[in-house]
Amino acid sequence: MKTKNIATLFAILAAALYAINIPLSKIFLEHVDSTMMASLLYLGAGMGMLLYSLGKKMIGKGEKKEPLTRKELPYTVAMVVLDIIAPILLMIGIGKTNSANVSLLNNFEIVATSIIALVVFKEIISKRLWFAIVLVTVASAILSFEGVGAFVFNEGSLFVLGACVCWGIENNCTKMISNKSSEEIVIIKGCFSGLGSLLVALVAGENIPAVKWILAVLALGFVAYGLSINFYIMAQKHLGAAKTSAYYSVAPFLGVAFSMLLLGERPAVQFYIAFVIMVISTVLMAKDSIELQHTHEHEHTHTHEHRHGDLVHSHEHTHVHSHLHVHGKDAEVHGHSHEQEEVHGLTEEHGHSHLH
Repeated sequence: MKTKNIATLFAILAAALYAINIPLSKIFLEHVDSTMMASLLYLGAGMGMLLYSLGKKMIGKGEKKEPLTRKELPYTVAMVVLDIIAPILLMIGIGKTNSANVSLLNNFEIVATSIIALVVFKEIISKRLWFAIVLVTVASAILSFEGVGAFVFNEGSLFVLGACVCWGIENNCTKMISNKSSEEIVIIKGCFSGLGSLLVALVAGENIPAVKWILAVLALGFVAYGLSINFYIMAQKHLGAAKTSAYYSVAPFLGVAFSMLLLGERPAVQFYIAFVIMVISTVLMAKDSIELQHTHEHEHTHTHEHRHGDLVHSHEHTHVHSHLHVHGKDAEVHGHSHEQEEVHGLTEEHGHSHLH
C-alpha cells in the first residue's frame, strides 16, 4: 500500500513538473526567442538525462535495456524531426496567447494521437473515447477564439494545435520503439531535436540569450521534461499504464492553476466553458483507460496418455488460466497465471514515455 501511495505521488509530481513548463516558458520568452527557447528546453532534457543515466551507472543502479538498432532508424528520425517542429510551434503559440489557454489546448494531443492511431495503425477506439475526443475538439475550438461579443480568431491557439498534431504523429512513432530504453529515447530526442532547433534558430538570426537565461531554460528543460518523464516511468512500474496516465491527466489543469498563480492570468468567460468541457472529457478518458484493465479466467481440460509396453493409461488435468490485460496510451501490461497443482505467474511489462 505504501509503495502504491509513493507511486501515485510520483505520477502527480510528473504531471506538476510538466505543467510548470508553460507559465515559466511564458516568462522566459520575454528574454529568449521562441526557437532558441525550444532548443534549450530540449537540450536541457537530453543532456540532463544523459548525466542522470551516467550517474546511475556509476553507482551501479543502471538498468540494461535493449538499445535502438538500424531497424528503428526511420521512426527515430521521424521522432527527432517532429520534435524539432512541435516545440517551436508551441513556443510561438505561448508567445501569442495566454498560458492557461495553452495548458488546456495541450489536451488536443490526445485527439491527434488517437485519430492517427486509428487511421494509420488501425487501432480500435471505444465509444467513450470517441465522445471524449469530440468534447476535447469542441473545447479546443472554443479556446481558439477570443474577444467579448464577437468571435476573434486566436492565432496563438492555431500554433499550439499544430504542435499537438506533430506530437500526435510523434507519439505513434515513439510507440514503434517503445520496447527500447526509455532513457536512451529521451536522450536522443532531447539532444538531437535540441541541436536541430538550435540550427534553425541560428539560421533564422535569433539572438543568443544571456548566460543566466540559457542556464535557467536548460534547468527548466531537465525538470519539466527529463525529470517529469523519469517520475512517470517510476510511477508506471507500480501503478500500471492506465492508472498512471489517469493521474497524469491532471497536468493541463495544474498548468492552468500555475498560470493564474504565477502570471496572474484571468481568462475570458469562454475559457471557463472550455475548462468544464475539458474536465468532463478528461474524466471520460481516464475511466476508459482504467476500465480497459480487465481480468478473466477460464478452464480447460486435456488428457495425457501414458504407455508402458502393452499397458496404456490416461488421466485428465484441469488448468486454470487467469489473464490480466492493461491497454493504455503509454504502455501495455500482460499478466498470465497458470494453475495445475500449483500456480506459476509471469508478468511482462512494456512501456514508453515521450518527451514534450
